[in-house]
Amino acid sequence: MTAVESAEALKALDITLRSIESVLDVDRMRREQAELERDASAPDLWDDLSNAQLVTSRLSHVQSEISRLERLRVRLDDAGVLLELAEDEGDADSLGEVDSEIAELRKTIDELEIRTLLSGEYDRREALCTIRAGAGGVDAADFAEMLLRMYLRWAERHRYAMEVYDTSYAEEAGLKSATFVIKAPYAYGTLSVEAGTHRLVRISPFDNQGRRQTSFAALEVVPVVEQTDEIEVPEDEIRVDVYRSSGPGGQGVNTTDSAVRLTHLPTGIVVSCQNERSQLQNKATAMGVLKAKLLALKRAEEQAKIDALRGDAAGSWGDQMRSYVLHPYQMVKDLRTEHETSNPTAVFDGDIEGFIEAGVRWRRRNRDR
Repeated sequence: MTAVESAEALKALDITLRSIESVLDVDRMRREQAELERDASAPDLWDDLSNAQLVTSRLSHVQSEISRLERLRVRLDDAGVLLELAEDEGDADSLGEVDSEIAELRKTIDELEIRTLLSGEYDRREALCTIRAGAGGVDAADFAEMLLRMYLRWAERHRYAMEVYDTSYAEEAGLKSATFVIKAPYAYGTLSVEAGTHRLVRISPFDNQGRRQTSFAALEVVPVVEQTDEIEVPEDEIRVDVYRSSGPGGQGVNTTDSAVRLTHLPTGIVVSCQNERSQLQNKATAMGVLKAKLLALKRAEEQAKIDALRGDAAGSWGDQMRSYVLHPYQMVKDLRTEHETSNPTAVFDGDIEGFIEAGVRWRRRNRDR
């Protein structure tokens, strides 16, 4: 870019960042930080463990958000100063540094702008996700495992804490289902646009005749339940089954019956957990998953929009939201937003930010209509 073009680009980024600062209300965030710091310093804070965790988690998030905005502002201002010096001295190398910084700033500010579009009731929450293999036999099970890795790699790229609660392995390869949680603010609002049926077209590695195979897997995303949610689950509405944890091929991974399966009798919802070492821990985690699914169902019924909150998907042709084509050409395309890429390898390695951003913008446009 020329020096004039760089100056115009910095000006546009400054306008966007000011808009983001206004929408996020930085002054309000600083007041909230001060209140949370007072709460966190209270001598009796840890008398209530759940509340203490809520306070410290929220404080950490607010501090991180403020710091992120402040760092962006400093970087933007520094880029402007560097541009002025480069112009005065005719320094081509410094102008190149400015252009590189502008590209990085644009990417970061665009990602932050998406955050301002997440204004739904539960968008701030952590996300509880379940992947299920759909039509397509062993290829669908393998595809479900590919999607699990994709979302876990996406979380790793962002340094989000995550935990796999339960995996049900298919007999030959892949997964029947997997449940995992992304422990990051706005994880639900971000990943909820990924909910639905995903379709894979490729030459099947499981077909000895090398034929092309179409398979499906579905992703369900629900918000994690918090203390303020009124979700009561009477004990007589739950059937509890315990069993031995298993790995790929049915091999046992625990010598005791520590895995827990909960069935909510009125709705038929079934959840399980096998990642903890004790039966009590697995039961507590499974109960949290069950409550999250019941919360999603409750809100969906109230609003008569089950697809909007629960992201339920049947895993078939009828409700697919994204296609991953590996043969006869290479392409991943979102069928709602039309966003696409010719690099499925990068997508399966967790590079899905473009799809998420397009999905959030698409959802916002549809909400505003």
